[in-house]
Amino acid sequence: METNLRPLSLGEILDRTAQLYRNNFVLFAGIASVYAGIAMVVNLAQIGLTALLRTQHMTQQLPWVTLGYLFIYFPLATIVGGVAMAANNRAVAWVNLGQPASIRGAYKSILPRLGRYLWLMIIATFIVYLPFALIFGIYLVFILAYAGSGGLLTHAAAGADPQAAIAFGCATIVFVLFCIPAIAYAIVMALRYSLAVPALVVEDLKARKALRRSVELSKGSLGRIFVLGLLIAVIQIGLALVTQMFFIVAAVKHHGLLPVWVQVAQQIVGFFTNSFIGPMYATGLTLFYYDQRIRKEGFDIEWMMQAAGMTVPALAAEASGTLVAEAEPRSEEFSQSTEPRGY
Repeated sequence: METNLRPLSLGEILDRTAQLYRNNFVLFAGIASVYAGIAMVVNLAQIGLTALLRTQHMTQQLPWVTLGYLFIYFPLATIVGGVAMAANNRAVAWVNLGQPASIRGAYKSILPRLGRYLWLMIIATFIVYLPFALIFGIYLVFILAYAGSGGLLTHAAAGADPQAAIAFGCATIVFVLFCIPAIAYAIVMALRYSLAVPALVVEDLKARKALRRSVELSKGSLGRIFVLGLLIAVIQIGLALVTQMFFIVAAVKHHGLLPVWVQVAQQIVGFFTNSFIGPMYATGLTLFYYDQRIRKEGFDIEWMMQAAGMTVPALAAEASGTLVAEAEPRSEEFSQSTEPRGY
């Protein structure tokens, strides 16, 4: 059982993340493959439906297919991704403390509390992305209101209607300007809630308490968490670019219209890429959760006491009893010493 816990620097957390990931690659990648597989199936369905509509010369329905895909994909990705992240956090917590872990055991341990994880994902996603979702929704409604009659997008793209192009450009500029503060808000709130899933998994908290717990633990360390997430994101993006380079070149050569078989191959490669790099962020956040508890609450001492067969409440009760036992004779001695003495 691992008891060598101590406060870690950001570099040490990254090193520990890489070490755990390398030594338990099959475990973490296997857990992430569930989410990656479901995402691949949804993407393949969208590709197949788009190809079918093009074959039937029903290209006017493509915007609605894209809209339906977005409404299906993002909620599904949030739910399934949250479950996979919780299972990864559970596995990392076990491995970090020297306990046995498995893919089946990680998912099995979170299934009885599946409602909590989903509710946590819903609350966190709603709070973090609400401003951006409202701005994007207004922008999308504006565009579709014109696209439905074949006006704005068609004429603006063709350059046949200067007013349509101006309206489209102004709407896009306003959308981008409003997105800047919305994205900044989303980043800050995501950092505050970044430790909620590990807190829920390890401490068996309910959703709202886990969110409050994350805010408490992350206080004063949002910058470190941001750097951790940024570095892992750079690594993930770099690996994704390497694996997707062929498809990027193919998209440029085909002017963005890839053949169906290339799109299918891209999704298969994406499945393996997501399975390989998906657990990195969950691993880093779980280690950061333990680091914050060590810094703020002395979790390393608590864990060593538990490993030695001692519990904090028992020690506290024993110490309290000792103080009471010592206080009583002193009280009697004090009362005797204050009694009036006869001379």
